[in-house]
Amino acid sequence: MNVLGLPVLEQYKLDHADIRPSADSWIAEVKEANWEKPLDLKQKYPKASILADNYVVFNLRGNYYRLLVKINYKNKIVLIKKVGTHKEYMQW
Repeated sequence: MNVLGLPVLEQYKLDHADIRPSADSWIAEVKEANWEKPLDLKQKYPKASILADNYVVFNLRGNYYRLLVKINYKNKIVLIKKVGTHKEYMQW
């Protein structure tokens, strides 16, 4: 998959060092993925939340952080929209 919007996550990593290892792992795994439908994603990330309009929320660092992305399965694009703590996520 092609990951777009990386500056959003990179900036967040600068301010929250504890997210770096899990965010870096997530980026590497997603770049290697070849998801054709939400079910493919759920096989690797069973705790990811599939939302309407191809939005997905991933849990990072043991469910402490949330990462909101939009996926275009046909074009193999994952667009990072937002990242935040669980508390921040509840305000989105």
